[in-house]
This record gives sequence, C-alpha cells and structure tokens, in this order.
Amino acid sequence: MMLRRPLFWLILLLAAVFAWLPKHGNNVALREDLILVAVAIILTSNLNLMIGYTGYVNFGHIVFYGLGGYVGLYLMTVRSWHLIPAALTAGVAVSVLALLFGLGILRLRGAYFALATIGVLEAVQAFVSNFESWGRSTGMYVSFESYVPMGGPKHALWLTYFLIIGVMALSLMLSLGIRRSKFGLGLFAIREDEDAAIVLGVNATLYKAIIYSVSAFLPAVAGALMFFKNGMIDPSIAFEYMLSLEGIVMLMLGGQGTVAGSALGAGLYERLRSYLLTSPRLSAFHLVIAGALLLLVIRLAPGGLIGWLYRLVPRSREVIE
Repeated sequence: MMLRRPLFWLILLLAAVFAWLPKHGNNVALREDLILVAVAIILTSNLNLMIGYTGYVNFGHIVFYGLGGYVGLYLMTVRSWHLIPAALTAGVAVSVLALLFGLGILRLRGAYFALATIGVLEAVQAFVSNFESWGRSTGMYVSFESYVPMGGPKHALWLTYFLIIGVMALSLMLSLGIRRSKFGLGLFAIREDEDAAIVLGVNATLYKAIIYSVSAFLPAVAGALMFFKNGMIDPSIAFEYMLSLEGIVMLMLGGQGTVAGSALGAGLYERLRSYLLTSPRLSAFHLVIAGALLLLVIRLAPGGLIGWLYRLVPRSREVIE
C-alpha cells in the first residue's frame, strides 16, 4: 500500500508546505513563484510516465497542457461552467483524445515515435490556430464574470493556486502508485526490452496507449487552471515547443524513472530558469545553459541527481523512489 511508503508522506508534506508558505503573510510574489514550480512538477512527473517508465521519448507532451487550457477556457467563458468541473472535463476530454492518438503513433518506436509526437504537436497547433470557436490565432480571454462565482478575482487566484498544488500532489502520487503496481512492472518491461515483454504476455500496444492517455489527464487539468489564472490563452503560449524540451531537461536532471527525481529536477530547473530569465545579462542564454546542463548530466550523472544519491547512499532507495 502507498500509505506504507515514506515518499507518500513526503509528497503530502511538500504539498502542505506549498499551500502554507504563500498564504502565511499573504505573500503574492511567493505564490506566483511556487505556482510555476508546481506546474513544472506536474508536467515533468507525467512526462516521466512515458520517458522514465516506458522508454518512449515524447517531444510533444506540452500539447496536453495546451489542449486542456483551451477546452477548460471554452467551457468557462462560452458555456459558463465553474472552474472545477471545466478543468476536470478538460482532463477527461484530452485523455480520450490522447488515447486515440496513442493507438496510432505508439505502434512506432524510437526516433520514429519521437518525430511523430512533434508532428502531433504541430498539427494540433495548426488546427487550433484556424479553429474559429477557439479564437483562431488570437486565442480566448477570460471575462470578469467568470470570477464572480468564486468571490472575485482575488479569491479565484487563491482557489486556482490551491487546486494546482492539489494536482501537483496527485501527479506525484499517481507516479508512485503506477511505479509500485503490476501495470508499472509491465511498463518497465517494455522499457527494458519490448520484444521480450511481448513474448512474456505484456500487451505492449495497449499498455503504451493507456499510459500515454493517463499522462495527459493531469497536465490538461493543470492547463485549464493555469490559463484561467492567466486570463487568456493563444496557440503560441499554449503549445510552446521549448517547454516540452525543457521538461526533458528537468526529468534528466532529477532522474528519469524515479518519482522524486521528476519533482527535484523540475523544482531546481524552474528556479534556475526564473533567475536566468530575469537576469539582464543572462536572459538570452537560458536555453544555451539548459542544453549545457543536459549534456553535463548525461556525461557525469546519467541517472540524474537521484541516481547520484543512490550511489552515494544506497539505503536512500528505501525512502526516495
């Protein structure tokens, strides 16, 4: 049971700290910093389900986040839905769409699958940019009336923050639960040797399609929440390809295939990214630094920071998974 795993309680502690820190003293600036870290953890931990658990590199993972934002904002602004059911519906809708995509492209392997994920991202962005109901290239905006059921913009922003922290905790718990399950063992078998896994009875196509769909749900929910908080969405920010690449850097930095690694890598990289983007001298070089960081990790610590910790303190595997 997950309740017996130390990491489960560490995840709850992390979520509690995130929830308490900005609320104590009404620190809005800290809230904005932590929400970026939380979203990075959500995206990275779900990306880990494909790359770390299954061994399939997804360069278009950000498409789930963007589609969730569009579906959620459409339901809230056009259909007048409340934030929570709109976000959940966005997650379900994007998961179903991901399942359909997955049944097609997951028959490919290696570089062919990676290229196919880029194609999915580009195709979805092109479709949304020409879809009139979603505002085409100009996107959609949240009207003031959407905040009224939540007590106004101030209360709506805090509600959105707490919901994103909850999604962050659920993402890490989902990753932990799959890791400890029989389904997770099937995914690891596919990662190590897919042909051997098929011979042993693993339905690789179905397993991959299911995890591809599962990895879409919480990023889509987070997208709906985050773009509601931002008050607008357009194709250029919803489907930013560089965010997918940075997600891979975060995962490699922390340690792919581990629950704690996705959170650690996302948290450290997001703070580094925020510092670089606000630095007058280094803002233009943050992607160069990200690439150099990825090369260093691959060369010096291919298992990421968590893999390095495992080698340094072998017993840490019992606590940090």
